[in-house]
Amino acid sequence: MSRLAMLVLAAGRARRFGADKRVARLDDGRGLLEASLAALEGVDAERFVALRAGETLAGLAPGSHGWRTLALAESEQGMGATLAAAVTRISIASRASALLVQLGDMPWVAARTLEALIDHIDERRIVRPLHHGRGGHPVLFGRRFWPALCSLEGDRGARPVLERAGEALIELECLDPGVLADVDRCEALHWPRG
Repeated sequence: MSRLAMLVLAAGRARRFGADKRVARLDDGRGLLEASLAALEGVDAERFVALRAGETLAGLAPGSHGWRTLALAESEQGMGATLAAAVTRISIASRASALLVQLGDMPWVAARTLEALIDHIDERRIVRPLHHGRGGHPVLFGRRFWPALCSLEGDRGARPVLERAGEALIELECLDPGVLADVDRCEALHWPRG
C-alpha cells in the first residue's frame, strides 16, 4: 500500500486558452499535459489523472505511462464537481493517507518542492506551497479531508476546503515559481523565460 496517491486534474475546457491546451506544445516539443505528468515522475505514489468522459490518456499524452485514467462526466459541471467525483473514486480504489492534487497545466514544479510537500504527509493535514506569499499547487490533502473534497460542487475547486481547514493547513514558503505557473493563455507556454 502506498502512503500517497496523486491526482492530476486535466478535464477542464480551457476556455481562456481557446483550444485544447493539454496537447499544446511547449518550447521543448512536449505536449502540456505530457510535460505536467512527467514533472511528477519521481514521486512514489498511486497515480490518477482526471479526464473528460470518453477520453483516454493515450490520445492526450501518449508518452505517459503508469497513470490510471478517471474519465468523468462531472467535468462539465466545473472543477469542484470534477475534483469531488475523482476523489470519490480514489477513496474507494486507494488506501493512501494523503492525496497530492495537481493541475494538468503546471509542468514546471520543481522536484525539491514535491519532496518538501511529501515530507509533511499527515492524514490530518493539508499542505500547500507558497511562493512570495501566494498559494500554489500541488496541494497535499490528508485523508481526513477527502470527504470534504468529495462534497465539492461547481467550479470553485478546493478553495472551500482550504478556507475551513484552520490550523490543519500548513503553508510552505518555497523558492519555486513553478508552483504558480499554470498555462491559461498561449503566451504562457513559453515560461520560464531567461
